[in-house]
Amino acid sequence: MTASDHSWKQEMAVVDPEERLSLNQKNHQGHDPMSPNVAQQRLLLEEFEISSSVSQEQMPLFPQWLLPLRITGGLMALTFLYTFLRDVLHPFVTQSRSDFYKVPILVMNKTLPWSSITLLALVYLPGLLAAMLQLYRGTKYSRFPLWLERWMSMRKQLGLLSFYLACLHALYSLCYPMRRSYRYKLLNWAYQQVKDNREDSWVTEDVWRMEIYVSLGIMGLGLLALLAISSLPSVSDALTWREFTFVQRSLGYSALTLCSAHALVFGWRKWVEPKQFVWYTPPSFILALLLPLATLLVKAVLMLPCLDWRLKRIRRGCERPVAPGQDRSGQELKGVRTE
Repeated sequence: MTASDHSWKQEMAVVDPEERLSLNQKNHQGHDPMSPNVAQQRLLLEEFEISSSVSQEQMPLFPQWLLPLRITGGLMALTFLYTFLRDVLHPFVTQSRSDFYKVPILVMNKTLPWSSITLLALVYLPGLLAAMLQLYRGTKYSRFPLWLERWMSMRKQLGLLSFYLACLHALYSLCYPMRRSYRYKLLNWAYQQVKDNREDSWVTEDVWRMEIYVSLGIMGLGLLALLAISSLPSVSDALTWREFTFVQRSLGYSALTLCSAHALVFGWRKWVEPKQFVWYTPPSFILALLLPLATLLVKAVLMLPCLDWRLKRIRRGCERPVAPGQDRSGQELKGVRTE
């Protein structure tokens, strides 16, 4: 190795990549007395290092999470505004009562489960749409629409975000007795009971409702935790495809059913009480259950023996016969005579 090569390496080790590129260009133009082959190899090496570093800097952070995060943020914003309108703004406008203290805990704790169960339904809805499309086309070999493929490719991210919001909902619920407002209300309830000369405030219906919906919520959160753990690469790689499919489908629909039952028991009789329809708007738990119940209904229809048998045959590779002159969607092919 010559002295000029040694000094060139020391100089290139401390300079910036952009300065390194300019030095390379100068050397290539004849300022460095190197052989053409050595200069070309160094140029290729430097171009590779600079292009890889520049591409990493220009690459967006978490590209697979951008759209799921945007969907989650938009969904939470809508549910927050709806809950704020009913629980905070309505008392302030109609009764001049300031309930803005509800925003940090109570309003957020209605936003989180609503968003979580909606995201969980969005995880399993595209699979049902794909199954309906396969039944309609009679084959599994035709491609799905691009929007459906993109939707199905981000189901893992939506599921993990749903689990995260469900965990936050559980933590927020545990913090209820710690709030100062709850302690003041508890004192007011005790004073009202003494004032009414009531020795026992036990209400059996409310006790059963609370016990049932808390138990359902805990079981649903436990199944979501299993789903989240099974999605980890170290765990999913240790499972066979049949085991992974069983966990994601069976336990997933079970979790969606338990969470929907949790919301239904929480609502109890509120869906028939006129006072719950503030400004002619339904309670939040009714809107939160629309998409999950629709997803479970479609799943129940596809589980009927006649449809389930046809779907299994299609997924095994069997195809439905196509009439001459038509494609799989039932449309006539141009330029093909059927007579």
